[in-house]
Amino acid sequence: MRLSPYLLAGCLASLSLQGHAETVNNLYQVLEPVATQTPDERSAATQRALETLVLRLTGDPKAIANPALAAVRKDPQQIISQYGYDAGPPQSLQVEFDPVSTDAQLRQAGLATWGSNRPSILGWWLNDGADGTSSLVGDGQATANPLRRAAQHRGLPLRLPMGDLNEQLAATAKNLEGTDPAPLKTVSERYNADALLAVHAHQDGDKWQAKWHLWLGGKTDTGTAEGTDQATLADALMLAVSERLAPRYLAKPGASTDITLQVQGNTLAHYAELGRLLEPFGARLKSVDGDTVVYRVTGSIDQLRAQLTLAKLQEVQPSPVVASPVAVPGQPTAPAAPTAPAPDLVFHW
Repeated sequence: MRLSPYLLAGCLASLSLQGHAETVNNLYQVLEPVATQTPDERSAATQRALETLVLRLTGDPKAIANPALAAVRKDPQQIISQYGYDAGPPQSLQVEFDPVSTDAQLRQAGLATWGSNRPSILGWWLNDGADGTSSLVGDGQATANPLRRAAQHRGLPLRLPMGDLNEQLAATAKNLEGTDPAPLKTVSERYNADALLAVHAHQDGDKWQAKWHLWLGGKTDTGTAEGTDQATLADALMLAVSERLAPRYLAKPGASTDITLQVQGNTLAHYAELGRLLEPFGARLKSVDGDTVVYRVTGSIDQLRAQLTLAKLQEVQPSPVVASPVAVPGQPTAPAAPTAPAPDLVFHW
């Protein structure tokens, strides 16, 4: 089926595709716990919310100290659209930052940012209590709440397993602390996540400690975390994971260039998914020919490649568009010649 750009635009507005990567909802909404609703407490929580947001968008703990953000640090209200209180627990100040003005401030500061399209993470989390009992955190359990809050706080799309018997047998302390994800792969397949996060946490006196491994795209990250309780442990661990992941997907202002992107093998649903994936790159539709679409985008080639690979597209070798030779009676046929330069990047669904 051949689509015109006009028909395609209408399709993009009405279709969506459930991909592996997820769009983080409420990326610019931050909840910061508060003890009271006094003006001083609200002011302090607003400052913490700004720090949380900048770290969530950049993955860089030093970004908030950028001199170009001094005015925003002094008066965060200039990028806040509204705030209110969430009863919790815990009781929190809910701050809604304006995405447009926030992104503009970060760009002007020359900071690399991470978009809302992020890898889905399946978390295998085993808790060892002080009494010697072990429990796998399942999707419907109360122990899942601190993990979900921490993931949202750090801007990560976290999924949790159901925690049935087969999963409990696979998610042992030995497997979660091992460097090979193979023992978890079979029980993870039904969740269709991009990354596996294996956590073995245990209570040690008055604090919690954990070892973790993260597997994504053939790369492995590992680390440790600790906290005074499960909530602070979860937040510290999710922060560490975010800081490891962010550099793979950051859009670096200084590295932005105009890129010609060709994507082959599209369906209507794929066209819609492309619109969502390419939105942070200011995509301009150039042409549609059957199941092949060409966009002009602005950004980093490395980040664009990472985003498309995250959505399970396969990169193929670019080649120039070649015109068919025109036969002229009585003259030898000239060899075919390229009529257009090859795209910078070519991907196929």
